[in-house]
Amino acid sequence: MREDLAKTILAQIREDEIVAMSCDVVNIPSPTGEELEMGRYMRRAMEEIGLRVSWQEVEDGRANVVGLWEGKGNGRSLMFNGHMDTSNTGRETFLTGIGYKPKAVIRNGMIYGLGIYNMKGALVCYTQAVKALMRAGVKLVGDVTIAAVAGEIEKTQWSDEFVGKEYRGYGVGTHYLVNHGVLPDMCILGEPTDMQLVLGHYGTVWVRISTSGHYVHTAFTRGKQEQSSVFRMKEILGPIYEWIAAWEKKAVYDGQPGVVNVGCIRGGYPWRVSRTPDRTDVFLDVRVPPTMPLKEARISIKELILHLRKKHPDFGIEYETFVSVPGAEISKDHPLVKTIESCHQRVLGVVPKHATVLWDSDASVMTRYGIETLNYGPSSGPRDAEGEKVAIDTLVNTAKVYALAAAEICGTQ
Repeated sequence: MREDLAKTILAQIREDEIVAMSCDVVNIPSPTGEELEMGRYMRRAMEEIGLRVSWQEVEDGRANVVGLWEGKGNGRSLMFNGHMDTSNTGRETFLTGIGYKPKAVIRNGMIYGLGIYNMKGALVCYTQAVKALMRAGVKLVGDVTIAAVAGEIEKTQWSDEFVGKEYRGYGVGTHYLVNHGVLPDMCILGEPTDMQLVLGHYGTVWVRISTSGHYVHTAFTRGKQEQSSVFRMKEILGPIYEWIAAWEKKAVYDGQPGVVNVGCIRGGYPWRVSRTPDRTDVFLDVRVPPTMPLKEARISIKELILHLRKKHPDFGIEYETFVSVPGAEISKDHPLVKTIESCHQRVLGVVPKHATVLWDSDASVMTRYGIETLNYGPSSGPRDAEGEKVAIDTLVNTAKVYALAAAEICGTQ
């Protein structure tokens, strides 16, 4: 890119506008299932800068907002994709930090507030980057799309107990997006990567393993504790943790081991502790490398179940897998990766780092549709007791990189 054009574009990035929009979006509560008002805001913001906006109703009260800036030719097309739902609701009593609340606070050059980190800050940077290109008078050859999507956060419906749109995450919005014709050549996902280029991330399989037992009054349990589903769960937790250790050694990617989280154990009835529970469940989040087929996790889990059933035939061991999301990766030699590296170095004066992460993103969906996707976005270190925060300088620099990258990828006349 010509130096004079780059300077013209960068001069149109306005810190005050980034700060104002960041505060606006944080102040709109949008937990999973409640993204409507955030969607309306993003529609207005896209319309105000001149994008052609489509409203994709994913379900009642939830929509994707898709803004298109059509290029002058048929060059490479780029999508900026970001989710509007937040990691938490803002109503959790145990999360007391200012960064866990849907109310923006500016302190010491940082913006605190729920969603600024994951990932409303990126939505701001996308919008301001495109706005800067337009103000600079840039004429793109290829198309640029901003997609603000619903329902990305890692959560899912389960059984008949946890149902409803507040549990429909894990890429439901981006699934709808690509199923309904939004198919760019490549995509930037502004997940919180500390402006590192995430070239690969793990996928996941969620599994429930259960034991069954007798259901009797406390008065009749003496000498029969081993028949309780809780006791039986205690007996199989050891082998489950042994399987976890073996899986983590097997699920190595980019030099780092895999991980399995024991995310939940439940059994019985807290309102009737005078009864033994008929069933106790343990729930696992099994992370799977992007180069490994998800079925390998399923096969390995089934082997574990068969082993447990053989050893404990009276335990009534059951299992189910109820989430399966593949990982994603992009080549370090991909034009999008090379472009972001170059633009990052131009803006910050240093070569960006590469990373592999264990979290999942909507790249899982898009790469399965042939949309090469790179995770690169604004954050300022991990969340701490204060919750989500991003430095204003980081937001400004990210918007600059996005603007330059869009011009480079899509081409200019």
